[in-house]
Amino acid sequence: QVQLVESGGGLVQPGGSLRLSCAASGRILSINNMGWYRQAPGKQRELVATIASGGMPNYSDAVKGRFTISRDNAKNTVFLQMNSLKPEDTAVYYCRLIQVPTSPYSSGVYWGQGTQVTVSS
Repeated sequence: QVQLVESGGGLVQPGGSLRLSCAASGRILSINNMGWYRQAPGKQRELVATIASGGMPNYSDAVKGRFTISRDNAKNTVFLQMNSLKPEDTAVYYCRLIQVPTSPYSSGVYWGQGTQVTVSS
């Protein structure tokens, strides 16, 4: 199976920056898609950004121009650099990895446990 461990969340003032990391371990295929989603209290989980192995990044309109997603394929790690943070960016941020299922019992979709990002003065 696959395990995802996020780090880097915390409390930051509006206009500040944070960098999230997500390290994947286990049976990782060379072709996959990794990304970040977030869920604010009382709201549905939403896409933040995704990036395929060797592919172009994809961003939601809400974060385009402020957030940058990148990955280190050798370390199976994805990063999210968040700049110009706003109070509305406050949420639990989840890492997700998608790949072709490696067993009949796997959906091929894996999630991390989440890391809290709070933007407040």
